[in-house]
Amino acid sequence: MAHGLEVVAAIMLGAVAVATAWSGYQGTRWSGVQTIKYTEAAAKRTESTRAETLAGQDRLFDLGMFNQWLNATVLNETALARIYEKRFRPEFRPAFEAWLATDPFNNPNAPPGPLYMPDYALSQAEQAHQLEAEAAATFEEGKVAYQQSSAYVLNTVFLATVLLFITIAQRFEWPPVKIVMLTIASLLLLLGLARLLTFPVY
Repeated sequence: MAHGLEVVAAIMLGAVAVATAWSGYQGTRWSGVQTIKYTEAAAKRTESTRAETLAGQDRLFDLGMFNQWLNATVLNETALARIYEKRFRPEFRPAFEAWLATDPFNNPNAPPGPLYMPDYALSQAEQAHQLEAEAAATFEEGKVAYQQSSAYVLNTVFLATVLLFITIAQRFEWPPVKIVMLTIASLLLLLGLARLLTFPVY
């Protein structure tokens, strides 16, 4: 009987060693994924900030050029107004033309300027919003990877308790005590293996 218990203990030790190694390997892999995702999220946020800054510069340019055009128009300096109008950015023109269509010089209900028109859009601002959304999604992926890495590490610690019970069982000569210890160890091992089967693999 004693030899049978030793064989069982040896088989369990082998299973624990493989399961522990696999948990450690996967924990490291998921930790690497976490680092990559966090780095990607930071890079996208940097790009988003840059795009938002460029959008702000475009907005200021549009506002400045429109104010110059408006001043020239009010002063009846038609040639100067045309010069400013030619320098409008392509993105600004649809909003400018839509604003003119509201008859702003005679219509008191017209928007204050082209920048208040629904047609006014900044591609850099849209890109910034898109990059920010991508950064948030990538960061969430990093959080999921962190949680998965932690789960594998926790399972490694859990499997270490199996080794503890097997080691304690081998210290006792009385078979009933060995059987109890090995039974507890086997239940813990089965639970640890069951947890591994539910974890995603990278």
